[in-house]
Amino acid sequence: MSVANIASQSEVVQLISAALAEDVGSGDVTTLALVPPNRMTTAILLSREAAVVSGGRIAKAVFEAVDSALEVESLVADGELVAEGATILRIKGSAASILVAERTALNFMQRLSGIATLTRAFVDRTREHGTAILDTRKTTPGYRLLEKYAVQCGGGTNHRMGLFDRVLIKDNHRRLWGEQNRGGLDAAVDEARSKFPDIAVEIEVESVSELTDVLRSNPDWVLLDNMSPEIMAECVALCAGRCKTEASGGITLETVAAAAASGVDAISLGCLTHSARSVDLSLELA
Repeated sequence: MSVANIASQSEVVQLISAALAEDVGSGDVTTLALVPPNRMTTAILLSREAAVVSGGRIAKAVFEAVDSALEVESLVADGELVAEGATILRIKGSAASILVAERTALNFMQRLSGIATLTRAFVDRTREHGTAILDTRKTTPGYRLLEKYAVQCGGGTNHRMGLFDRVLIKDNHRRLWGEQNRGGLDAAVDEARSKFPDIAVEIEVESVSELTDVLRSNPDWVLLDNMSPEIMAECVALCAGRCKTEASGGITLETVAAAAASGVDAISLGCLTHSARSVDLSLELA
């Protein structure tokens, strides 16, 4: 995913258009009733709390979609940590246009900055171990590109973008494979690789014995599911030089450092996108 041109990605352009259509509808009747069309002003978008900023490019695109004549100045780069009260954007131009775009711009930025801020918290707690913090597919429908972008802004790493770019054999796949009586988990890895030789193959394991079985097929990654740090460390030792390791399942801010200390290459966390709290942002007229 290209970070530099995130706001010009076709999916994002369509999402911005849909969000504005949802909010504006046939017109902002309050602004139409009360604000003179020739009234010019300056507004600032600021943070009401310390946060990692994400979505500045998206907010700028929202304002410009409403009115291309608006002058939008980004004062803080996406991925930057700001203090409470920091000014992130400055917008100059039609007061009516600014008011029409305000809520949609804030909605995008609050959501994405929340994801970036939570991601940074996990990254900070595992930094000394060099463990990659991964997102998952537990994203808001339609927002995957943006939410994974926000994870990047927080210092995290994107896992697969969808079902198409990595084989990931999880519990339900394992169950359905087992019903076919075509071999063990190692055979499932071999089958997947034979069908998709150019795509990385990862498989979930729940115990050391399962890991021993799958290592016969040399998967690219193994997903260590709901294991204690001690068992993770044992699995990491078995995988050394053979495949990469990813830990997942029930890991929190309080336990992530211990999981990282096991030596796993990565830790995947659905909470980065499904449980992040939106950051408190505000737009104020000068």
